[in-house]
Amino acid sequence: MLNPAQLPVAFLRLVRQVVLLALPLALILSAAVQPAAAITAPELRSQRSAQDLQPDMHGRNLQQQEFLKASLEGFDLSESDLRGAVFNTANLQNANLSGADLEDAVAFATRFDNADLRGTVLRNAMLMNSKFTAANIEGADFTDAVLDLPQQKALCERATGVNPRTGVDTRESLACR
Repeated sequence: MLNPAQLPVAFLRLVRQVVLLALPLALILSAAVQPAAAITAPELRSQRSAQDLQPDMHGRNLQQQEFLKASLEGFDLSESDLRGAVFNTANLQNANLSGADLEDAVAFATRFDNADLRGTVLRNAMLMNSKFTAANIEGADFTDAVLDLPQQKALCERATGVNPRTGVDTRESLACR
């Protein structure tokens, strides 16, 4: 048992131990509740991709290239290797992506309206907030792609065909019911 003179010292030691044990947890929790300022890194905000963009990029190797905020409207990217490419907030309206390989691509908030995606491989692609209004998806493979539910349902309404490269049915790849 502590005598009354030792009580403040013992109490201070206990408080110190609690603070030292709780501090890392407090730092983790305070970091977890901070709102994210942006999805894009600060050095990339308001930047455009510095690619050599040409309207005809048919069959090119564009693996892991970044097309940030790029205007690719009407571009021919058919048969191109775009595995791991990033198209965040890009405009691919009316683009020809037929037969292209977009496996593991990231296309956040990208417009694919009226794009030709026939026979395109989009396996494991991250396609959140992207729009596919009137895109031709015959034979496209969306296996394990991440889509917003309304877009997935809209794509299922017009999904037909089998991907010529992977042999996967477009409806199955979209998990259509």
